[in-house]
Amino acid sequence: MTPQNLMLLPLSTPKLSIGCPILDDCLGGGIPCNSITELVGESGSGKTQLCLQLTVRAQLPPLHGGLGGSSVYIFTEFSFPFRRLQQLGNLYHASYPNLIRLEPLEDIYVHGVHDAQQLIHVLGDIEAFIAIDHTRLPVKLIVIDSIAALFRSQYQTTPADLKRRSEMFFNISGTLKGLANKFGLAVVVTNQVVDFIGPHDKMNGVRLGNLESLDTSGRRVSPALGLAWAHCINSRVFLARHEQSIEVNIRNAPSTSICSQTHRTFHLVFAPHLAYASAEFVIKKESIVRVSQ
Repeated sequence: MTPQNLMLLPLSTPKLSIGCPILDDCLGGGIPCNSITELVGESGSGKTQLCLQLTVRAQLPPLHGGLGGSSVYIFTEFSFPFRRLQQLGNLYHASYPNLIRLEPLEDIYVHGVHDAQQLIHVLGDIEAFIAIDHTRLPVKLIVIDSIAALFRSQYQTTPADLKRRSEMFFNISGTLKGLANKFGLAVVVTNQVVDFIGPHDKMNGVRLGNLESLDTSGRRVSPALGLAWAHCINSRVFLARHEQSIEVNIRNAPSTSICSQTHRTFHLVFAPHLAYASAEFVIKKESIVRVSQ
């Protein structure tokens, strides 16, 4: 390749800002395009909140940390939180009235799926949808929330079923990576955790990226779907939550009151060329923000 051609290459992979500088720093600037980023954590750790925030922020131009694009949000369990997404959209429109539409949901395409085979079919439809280019903004973000729910009961633990499950993992991840590279997308998937039972020094002797163990709510956990799925993703972020009891002084009350406070931590478990990083964050009405020091 000639020096002239090298100068035409982008200096870095486009990234989607989370909107919280300290969390963006953990990821080297934000969620990268052309790859799969996994958010893993227990229920209530902030996975869906983070995904909703990303779908709204994706509409911002790159100068403001976005991708100047629309999003496809695939949900696999429960009902989709339209009310929370609308709330976030309204708040971001108020902050960026000239950059985000009054109806930001019009640039977010939501689809529910119930099993892995249906997901493969939907991803094929999404490729055609992107290629036809019917959207106001080009699709720049795909979210799957969550991947683990698709495999909860469809496969047994027999060798044949485990083999079929692994093949489906690689089929899904291969399709997602193909879309990411073809269209310059960011792909975010959420995953659940399961209780870990084993030796306390390491996870069966296998180091989980930058961490030797994952702990949340006083439990030792590991990401669902095992090592086969771990090989299918490019980056993994672990969202931990811990409850802490604190004493609160109430005015004119003879004694203090005990309240529960939730602490959430963002851990970068592994990512290409990035060292371990972590930061505490809180979920507010407006967005995810860092914990004040």
